[in-house]
Amino acid sequence: MAGKKKEISLQVNINDDEQWGEVLATKGLTVVDVYQRWCGPCRAVVSLFRKIKNELGDDLLHFATAEADGIDALEKYRGKCEPTFLFYAGDELVAVLRGPNAPLLQTTIQEELNKEKNVLEHGAARRPVKDEGLVEDEELNEDHTDDEDVFVPADKSFTVAIIKPDVVAHGRTHEIIMKIQDAGFVLLAHEEKTLTEAEAQDFYQHKSSESYFQELVRFMSSGPSHVLVICKADGCDDVIPAWREFIGPPDVEDAKRKQPDSLRAQYGTASVFNALHGSRDREVASRELAFFFPNFRMAMADPGSEQAGPEQEHVERTLALIRPDAARENREEILARIHAAGFTVAMQKEVMLSDEQVRQFYSSHQDEEYFPNLLENMTSGPVLALALVKEGGVEHWRNILGPKDLVRAKTEEPECLRAQFSSESSNINQLHGSGSSEEAEREIGFFFPPEQTLAVIKPDTQHKEVILDEIRARGFTVSRLKDTVLSREMAEEFYKEHRDEPFFGQLVDYMCRGPCTMLVLTKENAVDEWRAAMGPTDPGEARETAPESLRARFAKDILQNAVHGSSNAAHARDKIHFIFGDISSENELICDLEAEESFEELKNLQTSRSPSFHELRNQTEVNATEGGDEMTESQQTSPEITAVSDQTGTPETPGGSQHHDTVFMILISADVTKPSDLRDSFVFL
Repeated sequence: MAGKKKEISLQVNINDDEQWGEVLATKGLTVVDVYQRWCGPCRAVVSLFRKIKNELGDDLLHFATAEADGIDALEKYRGKCEPTFLFYAGDELVAVLRGPNAPLLQTTIQEELNKEKNVLEHGAARRPVKDEGLVEDEELNEDHTDDEDVFVPADKSFTVAIIKPDVVAHGRTHEIIMKIQDAGFVLLAHEEKTLTEAEAQDFYQHKSSESYFQELVRFMSSGPSHVLVICKADGCDDVIPAWREFIGPPDVEDAKRKQPDSLRAQYGTASVFNALHGSRDREVASRELAFFFPNFRMAMADPGSEQAGPEQEHVERTLALIRPDAARENREEILARIHAAGFTVAMQKEVMLSDEQVRQFYSSHQDEEYFPNLLENMTSGPVLALALVKEGGVEHWRNILGPKDLVRAKTEEPECLRAQFSSESSNINQLHGSGSSEEAEREIGFFFPPEQTLAVIKPDTQHKEVILDEIRARGFTVSRLKDTVLSREMAEEFYKEHRDEPFFGQLVDYMCRGPCTMLVLTKENAVDEWRAAMGPTDPGEARETAPESLRARFAKDILQNAVHGSSNAAHARDKIHFIFGDISSENELICDLEAEESFEELKNLQTSRSPSFHELRNQTEVNATEGGDEMTESQQTSPEITAVSDQTGTPETPGGSQHHDTVFMILISADVTKPSDLRDSFVFL
């Protein structure tokens, strides 16, 4: 029992400002392990601290853990996943270490303890320090404040890991994360995500020829997974082989036989249900990082290093196409060269193009002599389309491609990609690159078209106009917008996924309280981008982890949390259809409502989508004409509906779009017994 008591008292756990003040007032040296609520303290160092404490036996040495989320003094440490150890003496910071580096921790503890003894016993001056890491982070983040970004230091090898749905369903996630940290791995990012079947198919497209592919897709989309970005504490070793060794062979029986202590041996049950995933190599890790964390960013090179140029180039996207011959014969080698050149593959898709698609994409080349050969080549097999990201990406990619003409490429730049990966059977070069940043965005849009998501501004939200402005500022296109008051039946159907939750009745009551603003937002990666803009469901958590998010700024509580968004693409399609009906046939009408040229065009556009308005109006006119002077009492008291509109224009915005404030007045000449019937007949702008 004594040993157990020592284990409990080794580190004091600090959760609030009061406890923080008490611990810092303790005489001697206090080593504080600062951690995030979602991942817990660094368990890998506990045995080291216990060993040091036992060896030194010094009453002036203290250990503590501090949850950054609940302590104001540690606000700047929130959201930082790397283990951080703060050394305090006399209420002053005297040293900082990052990462569970055992030898350095032991040396620093001994040195700082001796310094503090010298202060207490001989009156030496204590020398406080500033955490330079925080200063560097602040400078780095001055021009980049997106709380949803995943920050991957340039000097760290990383891998993407997935804790799969069956393990999550059995409640083993936290247990596995503790084991990961105990093994010396560091979590740079952690997100719970439920894949759609389409996303699972895309992620595992390299396994599409396997007999178990459909079973794998169904399994990976059956429930939430936990996606992690992992590196080693020291940042020097290649984490990928270390991680793959740690989780064990993909086949669970092999894992149990060859590596019984591996995670797959402990938690896996079958080949498909093998508990965890790990990136195969660095190129795959980069692609998987972009798949799950599209807002990721890499640390820039140290300005004093040889890698840093005189000026920092703008990070750009560019489109790369690997044409059929090269995609079939040299795909992996080309991808390796792309990675070696410092590009990140943000999006990747293998497509079989039709004649019409090729003509559309290369419309400006159709009069060239080589176009028939190009058309034949581009339709001869699958094309690999890549969205590449790098500083000065457009120019860098064109430089390593080399000349378009293969003769020039081979004679003038024999080391360029087009020269090295040419096809003997074709005089068409096998790689494409965008000519400019503007062209790159158009071409990326051709192969990776925008997606749509449903957004809702909830009743009683007092900052609707601010939210709408922010939606546009974040690059979303408002493809549909209407204000509507949900009936109870509609609200229950809209939130049917929560029907069994205890809060369901309250949620439905709240959503029926007043008008909601329903929007269809369009953008690349719209679902995840909108969820990032909203922030966590709980506004308390949002204020801690994403203080610039909409819910952090405008939500009242977890029920009245200002905005709603679809959880995945399939959910978005279902809810858009539920609210707006089938809009797939109206693609030619989808446009940013800010860009409408006049109110009459906007009104005509809306009327064309609201046949029930014309039906009601025509019915009224028919009754008036055919009934003449012989109208019955019931006809005289039937509702006569008149729609009156008014508008006020506002000055053009800097972007050149014209805003209009529009008011629709519905005049009803008699009492309506069922207002909901009338309300549902209109679509309100």
